[in-house]
Amino acid sequence: MLRFYAISVLVASLALILAASCFASGASTAQKPTPDQALEMLKKGNERFVSGKSVHPHTDSARLKQAETENQGDHAFATVLGCSDSRVPTERIFDAGIMDIFSIRIAGNVCNVDEIGSVEYGVAHVHTPVVCILGHTQCGAVTAVTQAVQGKDVPLERNIPHLIHGIEPAVKRAMVENPGVLGSKIVPYAIEMNVWQAVEDLFMKSPVTRNLVHEGKIKVVGAIYDVGTGKVNWLPESEVASILARVEKNPDRALNPMAE
Repeated sequence: MLRFYAISVLVASLALILAASCFASGASTAQKPTPDQALEMLKKGNERFVSGKSVHPHTDSARLKQAETENQGDHAFATVLGCSDSRVPTERIFDAGIMDIFSIRIAGNVCNVDEIGSVEYGVAHVHTPVVCILGHTQCGAVTAVTQAVQGKDVPLERNIPHLIHGIEPAVKRAMVENPGVLGSKIVPYAIEMNVWQAVEDLFMKSPVTRNLVHEGKIKVVGAIYDVGTGKVNWLPESEVASILARVEKNPDRALNPMAE
């Protein structure tokens, strides 16, 4: 049994090394990395970025030629839903390049219908094996909603309220779960809760995403990027599983994966 376990670990390690090697060299392979391998590629990329050892893969003329002639679905290994904030350049912080990340950026990293549709395209058509909902420290959208919920007058242009209305439940939940945290000190808690709110909104409105998770074809994870250190802090995967289980019991969840 011990020998079998050792062989299994060795095989898994070799598979990850092969996936990382193909990623770094730009080699095309019909075999996409597994969800765990893709997540590890994101983690390793961020580690390189933080340590100042970025290799800036897939940014040369050869990659541009591939982008012109090949399908992104043969290359992209992650769908990342992050914030539009200029301090959070998705490909840069994961040390990735052209055709590596199916990137969705929206103020407050919210999961409204357009963003959910983009995630669905990423997992169902680009076939990315991992979806990362990426919040970040000092998020202006979450801060503004927090101030509004706390009763402060926050002037907003006419189209912004519709954009960020999904953040309000996250702020209120953070306040309920942390009653002793007052004022601006609640913002970091609200930022994390906003990631979980986006995960829940995605699962509630996207049957295809739920199905692919259940089938083991994709993994959905949450993370928070620290704009001051460059480090991505990964949130517990167990919470994603809990949210999915809760959504599956909700009678209001969307059931038909296809457009009517």
